[in-house]
Amino acid sequence: MIVVHQCKLPCGVDIHTKEGASLLEGKLRKTLRIRGEEPLSWKIVRHSVDARKKPDLFDIYSCAVSFGKDRVREQNLVKKLRDRNVLYEEPAEYHFPVELHATDAATKQRPVIVGFGPAGIFAGLLLARAGLRPIILERGKAMAERVADVERLWQEGILDPSSNCQFGEGGAGTFSDGKLNTNVKDRQGRTDFVLRTFIEAGATEDISYEFHPHIGTDVLRNVVVNLRNEIISLGGEVRFQSEMTDLHIEGGRVAGVTVRQETTCYDIPTDTVILAPGHSARNTIRRLYEQKIPMEQKAFAVGLRVSHPQSLINHQQYGISDERELARLHLPAVSYKLTAHAKDGRGVYSFCMCPGGYIVNASSEPGRLAVNGMSDYLRDSRRANSAVVVTVDSGIFQSEEVLAGMEFQEQIEEKAFRLADGRVPVERYRDFEQGFAEGAGVYEATPDGNDLSDAERLCIKGQCHAAPVHTLMPEELTQDFIEGMQAFEHRIPGYTGDGAYVCGIESRTSSPVRILRGEDFQSEIEGLYPCGEGAGYAGGITSAAIDGMKVAEAAAAHIAAKLGTD
Repeated sequence: MIVVHQCKLPCGVDIHTKEGASLLEGKLRKTLRIRGEEPLSWKIVRHSVDARKKPDLFDIYSCAVSFGKDRVREQNLVKKLRDRNVLYEEPAEYHFPVELHATDAATKQRPVIVGFGPAGIFAGLLLARAGLRPIILERGKAMAERVADVERLWQEGILDPSSNCQFGEGGAGTFSDGKLNTNVKDRQGRTDFVLRTFIEAGATEDISYEFHPHIGTDVLRNVVVNLRNEIISLGGEVRFQSEMTDLHIEGGRVAGVTVRQETTCYDIPTDTVILAPGHSARNTIRRLYEQKIPMEQKAFAVGLRVSHPQSLINHQQYGISDERELARLHLPAVSYKLTAHAKDGRGVYSFCMCPGGYIVNASSEPGRLAVNGMSDYLRDSRRANSAVVVTVDSGIFQSEEVLAGMEFQEQIEEKAFRLADGRVPVERYRDFEQGFAEGAGVYEATPDGNDLSDAERLCIKGQCHAAPVHTLMPEELTQDFIEGMQAFEHRIPGYTGDGAYVCGIESRTSSPVRILRGEDFQSEIEGLYPCGEGAGYAGGITSAAIDGMKVAEAAAAHIAAKLGTD
């Protein structure tokens, strides 16, 4: 196919209308020198906004043009035009690389997948499509029950340790912004496969071409349920409220798992376990560590959620803050990505930025509190929030023990819980900075002191309360955080102004451990496949899904090899 880049239109042109599509097609015809009466098949493959001359804004499109199966014509046209913005590309189409006969596979032990987040979902989907009928264990509840449990936490402060923002159908990504961008280098078409699979399951088509694709937590929930139903229709099982409590190992090989389902326990014999428990399954990690499954300490980051009026961010990025004008130009709430280095060398950066989103109580353990960011598809809350985090390594907790980072997370979450009696602790940023400089006694409550109105006004999902957040992190991390915030003020004037609030703790940015695996994706325990974000191999929905695919490919190949030798 031919890909035409840098197709520029003024913002406000709706290319989903006949007139807008005609304007964009006219750009393509002019660039390719194709007459108006000649049929032209095209689609958008990338869209971004050019705000370099704000407030004069432009939509920039890349479009794929096809002449059917006439690839020679496409290649010759590209050579003839000699335009650096017109390229010939062979699309990477994903194919599962392992062929299995379902009848043979059905006679063997079924693979078990631990966790039903993005990694577990896509591993399960591919294995189910291959006829391997995976059994997927998810400690949390199915979507509808999970959502009700999370709402109960937010409204009443009642936590269910097995059903919350971390555990349950869809994993932690179910209560997030639903970002789908990834830094994974992929030449096998896996990224497109993930996005196309989401679209087929109910996501909007724009995730296939937006520069910063975003599915939205409200849309993602339905998508996940549809993917679960497909897995079941293909012979797989998804068992909710089912936690793996033990891994059976015999002769250096996986032999099965023990499962606790509510009040009962049972064993599943299997020689294949895909371990995708998510970054918050601490008891699972501890049990595996006790069983001497090889793992190592991994650097991660902690910090605070920072909240601003979305209008401040829109004005900085677009040069426009008026909501009616933004709607006329079809411009969504805009995001940002910021990085800095503190004087001591640690990195400080924005993480999981949620335009038009909410800060949520994302706790999963009694007596501990963690926050995260979440956005619906429309991103229309009028508040922007982002984690601002500082990189953490063994120098902070002064231990080389494998689980020291996880224990540090637990300690700081316990402190966050105590700071506001289990509610989300909130502090105006200017008070935060002053309080840290002058001591813990300098601190003011949010203006009206009313927990409910503060939560609504600051777009916080969960009970919140004014608290001295500046006392939450170790002093050296707080100093780094402040230096980062001051650097970000130069990038976005007003970033540290009166409209800025901080709350915490943002401690679940990534797993603090990595469960080791080889080039065949197996642990040194044969048949054990560490996978996804919780095992230390991904960071976000798409990268976790891709890792789940890679592990499914490896597991299927291993199973196929055994079928051929048995």
